[in-house]
Amino acid sequence: MNLSASQEIKEAANESVEEPSKITDLSNPDYYINRELSHLEFNARVLEQSLNESYPFLERLRFLLIFGSNIDEFFEIRVAGLKQQINFAREKSGLDGKQPQQVLTEIAQKTHELVNKQYQILNDVLLPKLEEQNICLLRRTQFTPKQSEWIKDYFYQQILPVISPIGLDPAHPFPRLANKILNFIVSLEGKDAFGRETGMAIIPAPRSLPRLIKLPEELSNGKECYAFLSSMIHSHVEDLFPGMTVKGCYQFRLTRNSDLTLDSEEVEDLARALQGELWSRRYGDAVRLEVVANCPQPLINFLLKQFNLTEQELYQVDGPVNLGRLMSVCNSEDHSSLQYDPFSPGFPKALVKNEDLLGAIKKNDILLLHPFESFTPVVDVLRQAAKDPSVLAIKQTLYRTGANSEIVSAMVDAARNGKEVVAVIEIRARFDEEDNLQLASRLQEAGAVIVYGVVGYKTHAKMALIIRREGKTMQRYVHLGTGNYHAVNARIYTDYSFLTCNKVLTEDVHQLFQQLTGMGKAVQVKKLLHAPFTLKKTILELIYNEAHNAKEDKPAKIIIKVNSMTEAKVIKALYRAAQAGVEIDLIVRGTCCLRPGIKGLSENIRVRSIIGRFLEHTRVYYFCNDNNPRVFCSSADCMERNLDRRVETAFPVENPKLALRIKKELDIYLSDNCMSWELQTDGSYIQNHPSEGETDRNAQQILLEKLAR
Repeated sequence: MNLSASQEIKEAANESVEEPSKITDLSNPDYYINRELSHLEFNARVLEQSLNESYPFLERLRFLLIFGSNIDEFFEIRVAGLKQQINFAREKSGLDGKQPQQVLTEIAQKTHELVNKQYQILNDVLLPKLEEQNICLLRRTQFTPKQSEWIKDYFYQQILPVISPIGLDPAHPFPRLANKILNFIVSLEGKDAFGRETGMAIIPAPRSLPRLIKLPEELSNGKECYAFLSSMIHSHVEDLFPGMTVKGCYQFRLTRNSDLTLDSEEVEDLARALQGELWSRRYGDAVRLEVVANCPQPLINFLLKQFNLTEQELYQVDGPVNLGRLMSVCNSEDHSSLQYDPFSPGFPKALVKNEDLLGAIKKNDILLLHPFESFTPVVDVLRQAAKDPSVLAIKQTLYRTGANSEIVSAMVDAARNGKEVVAVIEIRARFDEEDNLQLASRLQEAGAVIVYGVVGYKTHAKMALIIRREGKTMQRYVHLGTGNYHAVNARIYTDYSFLTCNKVLTEDVHQLFQQLTGMGKAVQVKKLLHAPFTLKKTILELIYNEAHNAKEDKPAKIIIKVNSMTEAKVIKALYRAAQAGVEIDLIVRGTCCLRPGIKGLSENIRVRSIIGRFLEHTRVYYFCNDNNPRVFCSSADCMERNLDRRVETAFPVENPKLALRIKKELDIYLSDNCMSWELQTDGSYIQNHPSEGETDRNAQQILLEKLAR
């Protein structure tokens, strides 16, 4: 960071310093936060939730495990991408100017700190509290004689028949180990039946076996006792090498590059090409090695050499190498008192006891905020359409949904009932590719027309179109959303759903489907914004308009709620608007490259992140527009990939009542003083807390009380 920029950032927190003149050069990398390091900051906030005593206990454990899963994906995709840049000599710096190797070094330092903290929280805080609740995760040294006998029997009946130890010698080279699978490295002494003296073996834990096994009640002394598969294998590892002495047995796990790359110019059949790539995902380049803390250094060095990794990419952990296996404990139905209180999502008055959902939509636009309000109406609209003899066609985009979802079942029924069913399925939805290939096959078997979007542009838009004959006219009904057609996620993610039969908006959706399934020049839509054509351009114009209004002393304000804020042109436009006097509030759950609080640049910008019971997923763009607000809900984040390389939509909420409702809900998030974190100028976050005498305001809880039943 150069001297002038450092001074500006220091002055941002010092009100006594006289404000410098407006900054004109926005190319200075010190005005931006590194994308990957910002993403790590988000994961640090997730980990911090495991220490929040206001949560039910098992939910705290769940946050610890979610952090681990997030870090896995971070290495599989983000770290792997940086390493690929270096390996192929394609290093590219981001807005912040940092080169990939520098970023990898900082990632390693930060991630080692976070992982050490994760295991410290597990061992010192959560495991003792689990035992207080009579839930015991037993170590090998804690097995009673009767438990040991049961485990021995389990090992011989369930584990031994499927496990395959691999002794390392010239005839048995080091095996190819799959991504994120539990393994053991075993140090041996002695000769086997053939006179071989290898000294070392690898034991891959069978993927078909559960990683956490619940012991019978009669062996648990009134408690709920679990044994790890790893402990069972470790307890009987000598039985796998008869006649030899096991000097040591140590868990390890390898993380590999899991990003799929398809050359659009070489692909003739996208689905077939993707099926081939899915297998290779398990065996991408190594990016991280996790080993139990007591593993001897010579064995660690051996593993690092095998995987071509450095000490920087080594993570020695004080416990199981894959904590995700504990999620079954969090999901247990036997501990409702240690989990969130259940709730029933609300229904708008227009839909209560109204069996004619299309009729209700025809009377009024309907806005739903999930999970506080039910996702069921979205499913039921499609179910009714599938059975309605007057419905002629249903068209829908599917990004993440699951092959056996109710949404897909409704589309299958519609196709079997002779309706024209078109599904635009994005089979490249990361980590859901296999599910999406299965649902495509299911729909095709029912007679639906399947389109895989546009090669090179992921179809991330969330929209469904129903075409119904009503008298002599064709009436269109549309669902537009900020989230996926996934009923399970709709109970966990916050998302808006919009149901309408607005003539212009439904025509726009029709035109966009025509473009996705056919070919031709960019369609001319009237109300819908769509990437990669008009969405970014319009957002920039709306930001510039607020800046113009501020300069004219007219009311000007911007509120943007997204998952990530990384797009350079949008960030620079927000900086210019802030300089013009626009008050800007950004609610960014995860990665944010914008640096708030710099004098002369971004002192009018505030950035907060909400981390709570539900995953914040709504994307909303609010512009004051001289007290004539313009409000858009969108499938798109403020990221280059969303605005330039994806098919995305943003739909206007023009009904004044609904637009006002969204503004009020944004204000609830902006008033949160319990689950919100404020981004500081240096890139760190500070959690908000109620001031003395101030009422607690938990945005998600307020919305639950307001909207749920």
